[in-house]
Amino acid sequence: MTRLVVGITGASGSIYGVRLLEILRQQPDVQTHLVLSAPAKRTIVEETAYAVKDVEALATVAYDNKDIGASIASGSFRTAGMVVAPCSIKTAGAIAACYADSLVGRAADVTLKEGRPLILLVRETPLHVGHLRCLLALAEMGAVILPPMPAFYNRPKDLDDIVNHTVARVLDRLGLPQTLVAEWQGTRRAAKADSGA
Repeated sequence: MTRLVVGITGASGSIYGVRLLEILRQQPDVQTHLVLSAPAKRTIVEETAYAVKDVEALATVAYDNKDIGASIASGSFRTAGMVVAPCSIKTAGAIAACYADSLVGRAADVTLKEGRPLILLVRETPLHVGHLRCLLALAEMGAVILPPMPAFYNRPKDLDDIVNHTVARVLDRLGLPQTLVAEWQGTRRAAKADSGA
């Protein structure tokens, strides 16, 4: 059984975390451990058609963000890593400073100290120098900074295609199977272009 911690914070883009949970729920060998920050709960209601209880129901286990005594707050609780999707700058700053005053922050700190993958879908723009220094510090600590940036080479038809592309990149990074996006096979140029005509 693969255990994965999922944090959803208050940055715009809560659909990334929700979609990740939806996909992982279809994988019987993956157990998800979810933490929602208080701002995340508000953002979910503002941005999506989901109720908070419906998002929590997508996870195997859901925790209160104030529960520092939860299983995922200890390195002895073995997981395959953690994804924070989306990750607010506030949360990124707390993780970078090892300021574990919430379960999201503590679980992320545990993930780093145990050498497990920590993937942060940082959602902020534009970024000032302080943000960039924070993200650099996180990368130097071993976190993967994976901002949800849309790709257009796959010719997305709607918003779901754009969300799915980022979620597929997260799953690829974790080594988990996904069928959301096909593996890149290179560009397909016309025969004339290849021949130099």
